[in-house]
Amino acid sequence: MPKFISTKILVCYFLLGSFWVCAQVPKKEVDSVKLSYEKIENYSKKSKFTSFLHKLIFKSTEVKPKQNLKKSKTEKHQNFEGKIIRKIHIKTLDPFGFSETDTSKNPKRFLSKFGNQIHIKTQNFAIKNLLLIHPNDSYDSLLVKESERLIRSQRFVRRVAFRTQPIAENSDSLDIYINVLDSWSLIPNATFTPSRATYELTERNFLGMGHTWDNTFRQNLDDKKNAYSTSYRIPNIKNTYITAGVNYNIDLLNNYTKSVAIERPFFSPFARWAGGVLAESKFRRDSLPDSESNYAMQNFKTGTVDLWGGFSTQINKGKSEVDRITNLITTVRYLNIDYQEQPDIQYDPKLFFSSEKFWLTGIGISSRKFVQEQYVFNFGIPEDIPIGKYYGITGGYQVKNNTSRTYFGVRATLGNYFKWGYFSTNYEYGTFFNNNKSEQSAWVTQINYFTPLLELGKWKVRQFFKSNIILGSNRIDSEGDFLSINEDVGIQGFNVPKFLGTKKMVFSFQTQSYSPWNWAGFRMSPFFNYSLAFLGNSDFGFTKSQGYSKIGIGMILTNDYLVFNSFQISLSFFPKIPLQGENIFQTNSFKTSDFGYLDFEINKPRVATYQ
Repeated sequence: MPKFISTKILVCYFLLGSFWVCAQVPKKEVDSVKLSYEKIENYSKKSKFTSFLHKLIFKSTEVKPKQNLKKSKTEKHQNFEGKIIRKIHIKTLDPFGFSETDTSKNPKRFLSKFGNQIHIKTQNFAIKNLLLIHPNDSYDSLLVKESERLIRSQRFVRRVAFRTQPIAENSDSLDIYINVLDSWSLIPNATFTPSRATYELTERNFLGMGHTWDNTFRQNLDDKKNAYSTSYRIPNIKNTYITAGVNYNIDLLNNYTKSVAIERPFFSPFARWAGGVLAESKFRRDSLPDSESNYAMQNFKTGTVDLWGGFSTQINKGKSEVDRITNLITTVRYLNIDYQEQPDIQYDPKLFFSSEKFWLTGIGISSRKFVQEQYVFNFGIPEDIPIGKYYGITGGYQVKNNTSRTYFGVRATLGNYFKWGYFSTNYEYGTFFNNNKSEQSAWVTQINYFTPLLELGKWKVRQFFKSNIILGSNRIDSEGDFLSINEDVGIQGFNVPKFLGTKKMVFSFQTQSYSPWNWAGFRMSPFFNYSLAFLGNSDFGFTKSQGYSKIGIGMILTNDYLVFNSFQISLSFFPKIPLQGENIFQTNSFKTSDFGYLDFEINKPRVATYQ
C-alpha cells in the first residue's frame, strides 16, 4: 500500500477517535468546568463547517436505540424502594415449551417434552449464587436490575423475569419472584479444512450447576496427529463471585499448557474488591533464526505465577445511578515468569526469552452501565450492551536479564449509543524506560461499531465494523517481540507462524441478516463478512504491505431455545496466504463471536496490548 494512502488512513482514524473523545464528555462533567453542551452547540453555528461537525459528532449520552429496547421500569421500582425483602423465590424452567412470563404455559409437542427430559435443569443455588440481593435486605432497585443482568449474562440462561410482590397492601415487606428459562447448554461444533478436522463439545451448565466444560479434539488428516484441550470452570463459589478453573491443552506438536486459576473480577460496577492468582506451566518447541537466518528448533518451558488485587471506591457519595457506577479503582500485580528451558544464545542473542519479575500498579476511573438491545449477537433475545468510559494509567518495575527498568502506560476506553449506531473505541499507549531511553513502545487504537437495526420487509439487518491498529517502536529484534495477523489476533483462518512485523492494521466488516423464517424453532440467518489486514515493520511501515484479505459467506442456524452461535456454516475465500498459496477456500473459519464489545471494567494492570 503506498505510503501516502496509509498515512491518510491513520490520520482519518485518529481524527475520528479524537472527535469521539470530545463527544463522550457527559453533560454533568462538562457543567463542572463551566462549559455546557449548549455553548458547544451555539458555537458550532458560527460556520457551516463547525455546524456539520457538530451534527456529525455530538449526541446526548442519554440517547438510546429507538428499537428493541425495553421501556424503563423506574416507576415500578420507586414503589418498592427501601422496603424489606422477605423472601426470594427462584424457579428454573426447562428450555422447550415454557415461558418465563407465563407460568401456565407447558410443552405440548413430543420433541419438546423429550428434549426437556434429557436436559438437566439449572439448580436453584446456581441462580441464587448470582444475586446481589438477599432476604432481609432493603430493596435497592439498582442492585435488583444488576442481579437480573448478571443472571441474563450467563450462557446457560435464555431469558429471566423478575417480579416483585408486596406481602400486603401498605406493607413494608415484599417478596421477589425470579423465573429463569434455560438454554440448551450442550453445544457441538465442527470445523474442516482440506488438511485438518476440529471437533468441539462444550457444556455450559454441567449438571445444572452453571459450570462450564470445554473440550476440543483436533486431527491432521495427513499424518493422523491428534491434539486435545479441556478446561473446567466454576463461575461463582457460594455467591462470592470467586471463579476457579483448570485448563490442559496439548497441540499437534506435543506443546502443552497446564494452568490453575482462582479469580474474582470486577464483575459489576458495584463490586468493591477483586483479585486473583494463576499458576501455569507451558512447554513448546518452535524454530528461531540465528544471525545468518538459519532456523533451528528450540525448547521453551516456563512456569508462571501471577498475583493481583484491586479495590474500588465510589467517587461521589451520592445515591444517583451515575454516582454509584462511577468508581476510582486501584490495582496491584506481581508477575513472575521462570524459564526452565530457553533457546540457545545464538538463536536468542537479545535474551528476550528469559526469566523476569514484574511489579505493576494501576489507577483509573471507570463508569459503566448496560443498555438492553436485541438482534445483535442473539436472535431476538435481550442482550446487555455496555456503555461508559474508562481512563487509567499504569506504572511498573521490571527486572529481567539483571537489568531493571520502569514502565508507564495510559488507556482510555469509551462507548455509547448514537442515532447512527453503537460506537466504542479504545486507545492505549505504553513504553518501558531504561536509562531514560524509551523501549518497546506500543500505540493501540481499536474501534467497534454496529448500525441501528434495519428492517427490510420482514427481514432485519445490521452492519458491523471492527478495527485494530497497533504500532510498535523501538521493539526488541526478536521473533517473540513481533506482531502477527494470525487467527484470533488478525484474520480467522489465516495462520502463517513466521509472517511477522512490528505494526499492523486489521479491519473487519460483517453484514448480518436475521431472517423471518422459522422451522421447528430453527432460523437461518445469512451473513457476509470481509476482513483486510496490513502488516508492516519499523523499516518500511506499511509501504511494502500488499494487504491480505478474506471474503466469507455463511449461514447461522439459531434456535429459540439455544444460544446464538451454536451452529454455523461458512465458506471463506483467501486470495493469498503467504507460503500456502493463492485462491484458498476454508470452511467455518469465522465465528460471530469475533465481533465483541469493548468493556469499561478494570481488572489486573497490564502493559499496552501488543499481539
